[in-house]
Amino acid sequence: MDVRIPLIADQLLLIEGQLRQLGLWAQQAPSVEALASQQPFCVDTLAFEEWLQWIFLPRLKALLEANAPLPTASGIAAMAEQVFSGRALEVKGLIAALEAFDRLIGAGA
Repeated sequence: MDVRIPLIADQLLLIEGQLRQLGLWAQQAPSVEALASQQPFCVDTLAFEEWLQWIFLPRLKALLEANAPLPTASGIAAMAEQVFSGRALEVKGLIAALEAFDRLIGAGA
């Protein structure tokens, strides 16, 4: 078993908590069509925070629950920094949580 699994699970909870704290957690899911985008981060159909909530977090949780192989690299924090560039102070906790996730994923490579 990958020793990072509990750490990654905790990090995913921290990311969710940051989204909720920032008021970026939606109560209603986007349409099926929006979720089916083939673009990276669903940039054509979802806001970044929607992608985190409805695509990223569920997929990572599913991988952990299935004890499936984890990605070997992640650059999610860099995307968040770009998306939230005008709100750096406001979202610093979210960025920090995503950076920690990136480090954990990279540690398994």
